Amino acid sequence: MKTLRSLLLPAVLLVAATAHAQPSFTGPAPVPAVVEDAAARRAGYLARCDEVIKWRVGLVKPGEPATFGLAEIAAKLARREDAAACSERLIELMKVPAGDMFWMFPVTSIAYLGRDQLTPEAKAAVREAWRTYFPLRGDTENHWVMYYTTMYLMAQLWPNEPGERWFNGKSSAEITAESRTWLLQWMDLTTTIGQGEYDCTHYLGEYSIPMLYLSVWAEDPAMRQRGRMMLDYVMADYAVETLNGIYIGSHARTDDTTVLEKWNGLASFFGWLMLGNCPPTAGFGGWGIYFAVVAENYELPEVIYRIGTDRASAYTHFERKRTRHRWRNSDVRNAPVYKTAYVTRDFALGSDQGGLLQPIQQHSWDLTWAVPDPRGVHNTIFSVQPYYGPQELMMYFTEMPDYMPAAVTFQGKPTYIAESKLLGGSPYEQIFQQEDALISLSDIPAGTNYEQVNGFFSKDLAKIEEDASGWIFAQGGRAYIAYRPLAAFEWRPLEKGGKRLASPHRRNGTILQAASAGEFKSWDDFKAAVRALPLEITLSPTPHVTFTSLRGKKIECRYGAAPRVNGRTIDHGKEWKLFAGPYLNAESGSRLLTLTHGRLKRVLDFNNLTISDAVVP
Repeated sequence: MKTLRSLLLPAVLLVAATAHAQPSFTGPAPVPAVVEDAAARRAGYLARCDEVIKWRVGLVKPGEPATFGLAEIAAKLARREDAAACSERLIELMKVPAGDMFWMFPVTSIAYLGRDQLTPEAKAAVREAWRTYFPLRGDTENHWVMYYTTMYLMAQLWPNEPGERWFNGKSSAEITAESRTWLLQWMDLTTTIGQGEYDCTHYLGEYSIPMLYLSVWAEDPAMRQRGRMMLDYVMADYAVETLNGIYIGSHARTDDTTVLEKWNGLASFFGWLMLGNCPPTAGFGGWGIYFAVVAENYELPEVIYRIGTDRASAYTHFERKRTRHRWRNSDVRNAPVYKTAYVTRDFALGSDQGGLLQPIQQHSWDLTWAVPDPRGVHNTIFSVQPYYGPQELMMYFTEMPDYMPAAVTFQGKPTYIAESKLLGGSPYEQIFQQEDALISLSDIPAGTNYEQVNGFFSKDLAKIEEDASGWIFAQGGRAYIAYRPLAAFEWRPLEKGGKRLASPHRRNGTILQAASAGEFKSWDDFKAAVRALPLEITLSPTPHVTFTSLRGKKIECRYGAAPRVNGRTIDHGKEWKLFAGPYLNAESGSRLLTLTHGRLKRVLDFNNLTISDAVVP
């Protein structure tokens, strides 16, 4: 990345002004760069926030009420304009509330932004809606964070009111106590054993928006501080696992679109807004407006900005997360998740350990390569054991198993039971990553849906060559890729382009070795180097691979056993901290995160609710 060492503030403002001619999600892609000047960096951030708000206001068409919704009201109130029209329209919208917790936080933002702008009638309409409309709490971590944050803030807005004034029959005091207890429990879990719905390509917004609201609107100084610290925490967790603003590696949840087009998630909006190195998603991610209307109250710490944009060299980063709550088919309520990411300028390889870590939308590993403009590009390669079944659904959901697999496909998860699926976890997949090399093994019982491995090969790969050695060589951007299926396969076309490597064998797996093009004199030299690497593969009685990587590490993986590197057994439980690497470090159970970049150091201490910054001599 080039460094802008002499960027002037007027130049940033000029670019921001001209960018309004077209929204950034349709304009040129940003060129990844480090903005050295803090004032220029802040001005660019505020200009992007203003662009989001202005764009949303511009969607309102006189005489067309459908164009004047909650998002447009929030945008206008943030600009302190058309308060009378906002009030009139809000009264109408409060007559037919819908959307549960996704209704709650837009209305909360409007209620606070409009405290000194809305008419008494509009405020009364909002108050009445919170008495008569019963929004569901939802059933996932992001739902609960939104629900309890908004309940906390709205009970604060209307204190000392009895239960009959609230949809749930609880008093303002009871709501405050319940919401505070849940939020503190969530923060404690996250800072001791990891987030449950971790590193999601979309739900970064559903965590950051509530924390921003707490940091701005909570009257209790301790809760306000917690909101600010958790917002830093979530942003740091995101920044360290990005490649030019794109979330890389494994995710607790993604979807059928974003698993292929890695950029196409709400997280990329934050890459654009916070880091300035990624184009925003269409419509600024939809929910992005609800961050933007209050975003001027937050300033991304420089150390997090640097972690996301200024990497001197390749690095390995480790994280420990947790599964969401398990209700059945497990002796552990929150099983640990062990993540690894290897990030370079040209590509990033990231993974978890495999297994059923999340329901339905788990993505366990991939390699993502850098591209000048990620929009519409499938800049990734990975494989998956396409399992589905009631064991997974009963583990994480409380419904009865008879109808669940079929029902899931009608609830926005159309590929869940498909043989061609490229999304989801499997109890029969075991993964280990050592820097830029990865081994995935599967030992699939007979009768499982499905007895195979699917590999995704992108339409945007510059080269794909099947080699007589058994390796498949590919190139994406400046990433050289060696992909080794462990069993026979056939190619099948994909509707969205590219092709699927379908390997219908129960004992199976994938080896992947990546490298930057600049590490080799030529493409042929890379292929020769990989062919020369020591490799032993045994599939019976259970898959077993011994492979020496380009980094000279001898990796031994046997399905059902702990991996070994250079003869040393890897104990995930003992070796994986909450965060470990050159930029983020935290011991499990510590409630303390240390962020470092060069001489910059920031410590988030949730034990004492303190933030400390230092410049190391």
